[in-house]
Amino acid sequence: MNNIDSCNRICLWSGPRNVSTAMMYSFAQRHDTLVYDEPFYAYYLHETNAKTYHPGAEEIMKTLPVDYSNVVNLIIGKQKKPVAFFKNMTHHLFDDDISFTKHTKNIILVRDPLDMLPSFDKVISNPSLDDVGYKSSLALLNRLKQNKSHVVVLDSKNLLMNPQQMLLKLCDSLEINFDPCMLSWEKGPIKEDGIWAKHWYNNVHESTGFNPYLEKKEVFPNHLRLLLDECLPYYYELMKFSI
Repeated sequence: MNNIDSCNRICLWSGPRNVSTAMMYSFAQRHDTLVYDEPFYAYYLHETNAKTYHPGAEEIMKTLPVDYSNVVNLIIGKQKKPVAFFKNMTHHLFDDDISFTKHTKNIILVRDPLDMLPSFDKVISNPSLDDVGYKSSLALLNRLKQNKSHVVVLDSKNLLMNPQQMLLKLCDSLEINFDPCMLSWEKGPIKEDGIWAKHWYNNVHESTGFNPYLEKKEVFPNHLRLLLDECLPYYYELMKFSI
C-alpha cells in the first residue's frame, strides 16, 4: 500500500435500504468524482451462503472480483479523478485486514431499523441480524477508531430531512467542497449502477433527488419484531457518534 496517489478516497459503509444508493447518485453528480457500486458484493456472495438467496448472485459473481485483495487493490489503486467514492455494504466486509481504510475517509450510514427492516423484508424475506448490517456497522466503527482511520457516522433520516445541511457537514468532514449539484439528478439509472440495480434500485430510479423523509404508516410486521429488538441496541450505540 505504498505510493498511494493523492486521490481523496471515500468509503461509504452502509446497511441495505439505508439511502446508500441515493448517496452514490449524489456523489456521481460531481465532476471531480468517480463512483463505484458495492465492489465487495461478489466477494461477500462467494464467501457466504448469501449466494443462495440474493437475487442475481451468479451473475454478480461473474462480473465482479471474488478475491478480497483484488477489491482492495481497486480501492487503493490509481484513480482518474481527484475524488473516488466507493459505496459499500458493511456486512460485505469481514476480512481481518482492513488496513486499507487508513487510506480512505469512511462514512458509516445508518437508518432506524423501524424504517429499514420492512423495506428490506420486501426483497429478502425473513432477514437475519447478519443480513441487515447493524452489528457489523458497530464492529466496523470500533475497528476504524482503533486503527485511527478517519470515520464519521451519518443517519439517513437526518440526511433526508435536510439534505443540503447534512451534505455540507459531511463534505466539510471529508475535506472536499460541497457542490449543489449533489442535491439532484435525472430520473433513471446511471452507468455506474451494479447489475443488481434491477432488483434493488427502483425507488432511486424514480427519484430526482433525496426523497423527503416520511413517517411509515404501515404497522410494523410482527414477524420482524425479534429482529428489531436485536438491531436497536446497535443502532442506538451508532447514533451516539452521528454528525
